Amino acid sequence: MFTPQPIAFIQSPFHVASAIPKGPGAKHEAEGVIEFLREFEAGLADIEGFSHLFVLWVFDRADSMSLTSIVPTDPNRSHGVFATRSPRRPNPIGLTVVELIRREGTSLYVRGLDMLDGTPVLDVKPYLSSIPMEKVKRGWLAEAERQ
Repeated sequence: MFTPQPIAFIQSPFHVASAIPKGPGAKHEAEGVIEFLREFEAGLADIEGFSHLFVLWVFDRADSMSLTSIVPTDPNRSHGVFATRSPRRPNPIGLTVVELIRREGTSLYVRGLDMLDGTPVLDVKPYLSSIPMEKVKRGWLAEAERQ
């Protein structure tokens, strides 16, 4: 059985979930730090060449799970949890794309955080996408944003 272990922790300006921007037009511009544990520092070699990173992290303060969710963007109907970014998931894992500002030793200074201070990080990968924007579909969210 795979048992995930944190490789880093988030230093964020957000200390309560209600402070994180959500809903239509939410902008994720908060800056903070991904502070890696010293034993993983060698894994950061060459990361400075990437402008954006995928951050895989844990909703460590999620207190329950639900297969459906009502979200701020579309408060009048429920959606399947796998079609949302809800923290109340069977495996409470979050995924965020952040902009890499700079690296200092084991610290990655980033912009675009949407997680709480102290959040455990499971992995970081360079952001790469070969999908042209005109082929990307936004599902129910596109309809909710038009309203």
